Amino acid sequence: MQEILDDIGHSTWLPFGVIAARLMLAAVLAAIVGFEREWRNHPAGLRTHILVSLAAATFAVLGIEIVHSTQFDENSARLDPIRLIEAVTAGVAFLAAGTIIFARGKVQGLTTGAGMWLAGSIGLSSGLGFWQIAAFVTLLAVVVLGLMHQLEKLLARRNGAEARPNESRGR
Repeated sequence: MQEILDDIGHSTWLPFGVIAARLMLAAVLAAIVGFEREWRNHPAGLRTHILVSLAAATFAVLGIEIVHSTQFDENSARLDPIRLIEAVTAGVAFLAAGTIIFARGKVQGLTTGAGMWLAGSIGLSSGLGFWQIAAFVTLLAVVVLGLMHQLEKLLARRNGAEARPNESRGR
């Protein structure tokens, strides 16, 4: 029984406060991206983006911990940090693909899927401790999702006006 209790309190290579801060960062930054999707009433919103980012951050932290764990010696574990990124990317891409549908002759959910993929990268950045990258990517995502949406609406209105005949010219 004592062995189980000792294992529960297993120490980590990173201080637990750092781990908690990285996971919180992943959740907060993904919430910012997910909020835009939620606000526009898209299928994968706030909770989905947060969960994707948290999962990716957790995998990143686990990757760091595994590398420094005494449970694995150099002969039993092949260390390749890129495999972690590949695995998370593939897993999130699988989820994101599920949000993309073809209906009424249009592709829908592509931006939401891309946002989920981005949330995975924010989570990986946060979990690996690259705070500046995670924050900057979030800022860029908000710009792309918010400002570009406004630009698309403006262009759609403009193209719609050009497509209609101009009544003032007597057509």
